[in-house]
Amino acid sequence: MASAPLSPGSTVGILGGGQLGRMLSVAAGRLGLKTHIFNDAPEAPAFDVAAEKTVGAFDDPDAIARFAASVDVVTCEFENVPARTLEIASDACPVHPPAKSFEVAQDRLVEKTFMDSLGIAVAPYAAVGSLADLNIALTRIPPSALLKTRRFGYDGKGQMAIHTLCEAQSAWEAIGEAPAILEGMVDFEREVSVIAVRAQSGDIRFYDVVENVHASGILDASRVPTPLSESLECEAKKIARDIAEALGHVGVLAVEMFQTRGNEPGLAVNEIAPRVHNSGHWTIDACLVSQFENHIRAICGWPLGDVARHSDAVMTNLIGEDVNAWQKFATEPGTAVHLYGKSAPRPGRKMGHVTRIRPKT
Repeated sequence: MASAPLSPGSTVGILGGGQLGRMLSVAAGRLGLKTHIFNDAPEAPAFDVAAEKTVGAFDDPDAIARFAASVDVVTCEFENVPARTLEIASDACPVHPPAKSFEVAQDRLVEKTFMDSLGIAVAPYAAVGSLADLNIALTRIPPSALLKTRRFGYDGKGQMAIHTLCEAQSAWEAIGEAPAILEGMVDFEREVSVIAVRAQSGDIRFYDVVENVHASGILDASRVPTPLSESLECEAKKIARDIAEALGHVGVLAVEMFQTRGNEPGLAVNEIAPRVHNSGHWTIDACLVSQFENHIRAICGWPLGDVARHSDAVMTNLIGEDVNAWQKFATEPGTAVHLYGKSAPRPGRKMGHVTRIRPKT
């Protein structure tokens, strides 16, 4: 049941202090809302733009209870928040999205079986709990395949490609012999994502489907519009709707998919993220209401905002030393520069992004 909308002046509690928390805070400020950031390290980009901050461990029940008691609603900027943390916070105030969204997204095996239960296509997969399991799985899903840890992998971390059977042991050791899944390679034309936002009332809206390009396992660029056919774009949004409704999700939900090759191209879900997402950053500059503002609207019980795109856009991440060219980007016509306030660039670290917009085609 939808709760009464939070009034301007209310405080949104955000678990996590990275760039997503920073951009959520900026969006909340536009609506006259304050934010309180909880983070486990004292150096956090979101602290710079929040009304209040707390440094504490995500598994400290007393710290979480005090934090939740000081705010009007709690949300998360990353998906690996401990389930117990969400339970403790929910004793003091509403928590959105719900715990179920995080339970599914935190474990790749749970995520795959959840998709199966909805009849949504995914890559072939098998559970792996030992080297013996992996060798058996490789008889069902032959190389090339990906061995992925069930939990905590992102931006290419926690996964190893297996191209031949003799690589099984080295791949198993490389992921730390952690519980995993073996996933078959998908023959795909492109990677796309849907950014959906669902209100407490059940109202759901979708930003235009985005085409994503990765480099070294990290998102490099997101482009909109995509070359997807109208029928595939509708199917992508239907898949995202089915997932959001099955989860009872409130807030932004990102669904990453592959457009598969073949005589009849289709879609297969890669993974979901129960939060604002890197592939939706373009919405800040190419839409009237960004994914960040709509997430805040949804969790605070406000009506959802307009998701229509007024411009075509290409969002490019600034990874590591890329950020040192900020002055060049700042002089480019039609280019918006977003820097995250992180102290030092290092390989693989997202330091900011630029969005280049042009008239909508």
